[in-house]
Amino acid sequence: MPALMLIRIVFVLALVVCAQPSWAEDIVLSTIKEATRQYGAGDYTGAASNLDYAAQLIRQQKSERMKALLPEPLSGWEGKEASAQALGAAIIGGGVTVSRDYKKDPDNISVEIVSDSPVLQSVLMMVNNPMFAGAGGGKLEMVKGQRAILKYNSDKKTGELYIVVAARFVITIKGRPAAKEDLLAYGEAIDYRMLEKN
Repeated sequence: MPALMLIRIVFVLALVVCAQPSWAEDIVLSTIKEATRQYGAGDYTGAASNLDYAAQLIRQQKSERMKALLPEPLSGWEGKEASAQALGAAIIGGGVTVSRDYKKDPDNISVEIVSDSPVLQSVLMMVNNPMFAGAGGGKLEMVKGQRAILKYNSDKKTGELYIVVAARFVITIKGRPAAKEDLLAYGEAIDYRMLEKN
């Protein structure tokens, strides 16, 4: 393949990648516009389908943006690539989930952020009621001003840290095995102000 043609292909691909957020936004807006037209024409099934589709696209965009809020590996740790998942309301209540795994032999930690999910209500109940937290073997903590519950087994060096942010997000940090201090350190590494803006 001639070098000039290869350069042109790379340039076009770069333009496509750079334009992707705008392209996705155009699809969302055009889908909503089509749903509005269908609704006006009495096609309620088509309108509902297009609105569901637009909502799913919006959740996908949100999940991609939230991936950037997962903490970088702490000193001495390695981090895998972050993953994102956006589920519609029909699937276990829906929601947006992003997660990332971290490793420092022999320790393993995973950080998961969930938003727009019914799971949030059960965790909120535990955090807001100390009796629920204690009954499940948890201990109330404060992590950078955020309410949290820590469940930790010192013998097995396993534990979970649950953090609720702005009554909209649940952060779960699990260690199997991991030191309690490392679980809390990953909790401290999250930018909660930026998360609240999502």
